[in-house]
Amino acid sequence: MRKLIGHGFIPKHEILKADKVSKLLNRYKIDAKKIPKILSTDVVVKLLDAKAGDVIKIERRSKTAGIAAYYRIVVRG
Repeated sequence: MRKLIGHGFIPKHEILKADKVSKLLNRYKIDAKKIPKILSTDVVVKLLDAKAGDVIKIERRSKTAGIAAYYRIVVRG
């Protein structure tokens, strides 16, 4: 399963550190409840060893933006 992370069809995922999460929430003037969710049972979440409450940054390729960042908060699932 470790091969999934480096696969071309799987975008880059990383767990954000607490200070970056704070900056993200302040930048968009939201609280963590407003971040879209990702289940703890997701394969990539398991590979990252992310826990409920962690915020994951996902970088996807975009034809218009080059690379677009998406954020998801891990919830039990």
